[in-house]
Amino acid sequence: MTEKELSALMRNGTAVMGGSNEHICMHKVSEEAREITMRLNNSFHTAEEIRELFSELTGKKVDDTFCLFPPFHSDYGKNITVGRNVFINSGCCFQDQGGIEIGDGVLIGHQVVIATLNHDFAPARRQNLLPEKVTIGSNVWIGAHATILPGVTIGDNAIIGAGAVVTKDVPKNAVVAGVPAKIIKTIKENE
Repeated sequence: MTEKELSALMRNGTAVMGGSNEHICMHKVSEEAREITMRLNNSFHTAEEIRELFSELTGKKVDDTFCLFPPFHSDYGKNITVGRNVFINSGCCFQDQGGIEIGDGVLIGHQVVIATLNHDFAPARRQNLLPEKVTIGSNVWIGAHATILPGVTIGDNAIIGAGAVVTKDVPKNAVVAGVPAKIIKTIKENE
């Protein structure tokens, strides 16, 4: 199995059985991601060098408007897609096997976690991985220390409060906060 085949399977939500060929392939891709993020995180890099390393990590060229402050951690890398004018602050952890799509103009605060994998609830199948894509619309602001869980879609212009745990979809123009995150306000279009 190739990395591209595996990435497509996981973006489509296909379960990965513990010990399977897919699971072994996932570990090989994860090894590459760890190597790239070690290079990214362990010495100074210019903004251009960071974009080059992030492009290598994702396998897709990022736009010249992309900005990342290391350290950054990803245990897969190949299922991250970012739009234009995206800013990712330091200490973020992306578990992207299921796919993370980030729209244009997104701001991601310090130490945000985006997770796309769950494990089977049944103890006999707990080693199986259940991927679900996370989609972040355009002009979203995610506050520091927020956690976005598998399968969540965040609508355009939404704000995720610092420390929130987002377990469900967030409508466009909503402000959510808390654990679990709940809507606390709606942004007016011209606000």
